[in-house]
Amino acid sequence: MPITNGLLLLVYVTLQRLVELVIARRNTRKLLARRAYEVGAAHYPAMIALHATWLLTLWGLGWNHTLVPEFVLFFVFLQIARFWVLRTLGERWTTRIIMTPWAAPVTSGPYRFVRHPNYLIVAVELPCISLALGLPWHALGFGALNLILIGWRIRSENAAFARLSGRKGRVAE
Repeated sequence: MPITNGLLLLVYVTLQRLVELVIARRNTRKLLARRAYEVGAAHYPAMIALHATWLLTLWGLGWNHTLVPEFVLFFVFLQIARFWVLRTLGERWTTRIIMTPWAAPVTSGPYRFVRHPNYLIVAVELPCISLALGLPWHALGFGALNLILIGWRIRSENAAFARLSGRKGRVAE
C-alpha cells in the first residue's frame, strides 16, 4: 500500500541535508586548520544553488504526492550506501573538494569498487527522490544539471590529485 504523501520523505531529506551541511562545515574547518586546501571552489556556489533549488521545488511540487514505493525502496538502498561513504571518509568528508597532502587517497570501503562513490550516489539520489514523488520531468531536469556539475567537480578533483601525486611521485587514487 503506497504512502499517501511525500511529506515524510521531504522532511527526512531536508533534515539530512541540513545535518550534513553542519558536519561538512565542521570537517572543512578542521581540515583547513591542518593545512589542507580547497580546489575547484568555483563550482561550489552553482552546486549549492542547484541543490537548494532542487529541494525547494520538491517541496513546492511534491509534498502531497503519493510516493512510488519502488523508488522509495531504492532511496533506502542509496542511504545505506551514503552512510557507508560517510563512515569510510570520517572527518575527511566535506561538501567541498579539500585536499589533504599528508594523507593518501581513501581506497577502503566503497572506494575499493568505485573511484567516486559519493558522487555516484548523489547523481542517482536526486532523480530517485524526484521519481519517488512522481515527478519525472523534475528528475530529468535536475538529474541532468547535477551530472554536469558532478562532472565539473570530478575533473577538478582528479586534476588536483594528479598535481599532488606528481609532486610526491606516487599515483593518486
